Amino acid sequence: MSTHQVTTVIGLEVHVQLKTKTKLFCGCSTEFGAPPNTQVCPVCLGLPGALPVINEAAIDLAIRTGLAINCSIPEMTKWDRKQYFYPDLPKGYQISQFDLPICADGYLEIVDPADDESTRHIGIIRAHLEEDAGKSMHDEVAGKSDTRIDLNRCGTPLLEIVSQPDLRSAAEVREYLTQLKLILMHLDVSDCEMQEGSLRVDANVNLHIETDGKKIATPIVEVKNMNSFRAVERALEYEIERQYIDWEADGLTIDDRAKTTRGWDDSKERTFIQREKEESADYRYFPDPDLLPIRIPSERIEQARLTLGELPQATINRLQGQYGLKTYDANVIVNQGPAMIAYFERSAEVSGDAKRSSSWIQQDVMRTLKEQDTSIEAFAVSSDQLGALLKKVSAGEIDNARARDVFAYMLEHNVTVDEAMKSLGIEKVDSSELDALCQELLDANPQVVADVQGGKVQALGALIGQAKKKNPNANPGKVRETLLRLIQS
Repeated sequence: MSTHQVTTVIGLEVHVQLKTKTKLFCGCSTEFGAPPNTQVCPVCLGLPGALPVINEAAIDLAIRTGLAINCSIPEMTKWDRKQYFYPDLPKGYQISQFDLPICADGYLEIVDPADDESTRHIGIIRAHLEEDAGKSMHDEVAGKSDTRIDLNRCGTPLLEIVSQPDLRSAAEVREYLTQLKLILMHLDVSDCEMQEGSLRVDANVNLHIETDGKKIATPIVEVKNMNSFRAVERALEYEIERQYIDWEADGLTIDDRAKTTRGWDDSKERTFIQREKEESADYRYFPDPDLLPIRIPSERIEQARLTLGELPQATINRLQGQYGLKTYDANVIVNQGPAMIAYFERSAEVSGDAKRSSSWIQQDVMRTLKEQDTSIEAFAVSSDQLGALLKKVSAGEIDNARARDVFAYMLEHNVTVDEAMKSLGIEKVDSSELDALCQELLDANPQVVADVQGGKVQALGALIGQAKKKNPNANPGKVRETLLRLIQS
């Protein structure tokens, strides 16, 4: 990018919608997809005289998340009003947390994208609870420039997780977000659906540049409107390059320009200016007079700690050590959540072949789940039955191709492995039957015998195909072994 020494400095603000049935301060539903303005009440609409009541489930989810990201949980936390005007904020303020957040001083360890053998320690300043605003829908495409407001989302509980500016590249940001999402999904505190607004990422980025024997920093930019991890990565790559080009052109530093907000245009693959960023003083925070501070007993924190179980990175490490899986395979399984981890472990135990179980789950099971739009909990083939099928494959009783026929039959008819094999006419071929079949083929094909004895082992391919035609239950691997044994003897 330059002849100067440039360090990228990135801090993230991740807004996580908590998986509660009702909103943070009222009893309205948080279910996604309802008709606009149907999940509202006097409290979340900010009508005069309506008073908020705290949702305890949101408190518990915040504590569990804080513990999982190595935060301390204070004995007391409180609520503050953050004042700003926007059409989708009916009260004219947002109930948030300012100086006493519910979680503080945490960290995440991530794999260094530049070196798989190293880790990076990413500090977390705080994670605080707040209510969401509504949603503005701008009808600029139709040329009307109308804006409609849907207030269903008003009051939905959010946990805002704020990192230290410890991230040094777009690739590190993606790895951090992937690890954070894994934890959130594992704890079942959020569904993390970015397209539904359940996980939203704002990135603060600038450059530290060494020039003429001194260090300067470019103006900080907050990048918004990124609706996928890939979009976050691309937006930051663009913004890093843009900031350096601008600095070379105008020389402006962090002392010359206030923090600005830029949006990401995914179709044009560029950021665009939105506004100057407000500082905390502009929000005129003060303690919310309608809500008492919350005291969190140490016993409650320890009870929450006991519910965490094995966290995702520990599970990935264990699957590698216990089952011999590659890092990639362990990551894929763990990324599917606790239910898939349990499914894999049980099928591996029954089959006695963990690598085969991993392969089938990643290919056949996950593909079918996607096609059927279902979950592993509701999947027609249980982990025990998949394990039983793969045990037969490993023992050579059935080959992979026939096993997939059995799998498909089990899916369609909801039957056991043995019932499916019986219905399909698949039987184990005993050794004497296989010997007789192979000897018959060798007697009829003396040229193949001569070719194999001359070193052309690939000539067996034609006989294996003939064996399958004569007996579809013959395992190609076993046929090959038997043919070679008979030729050599």
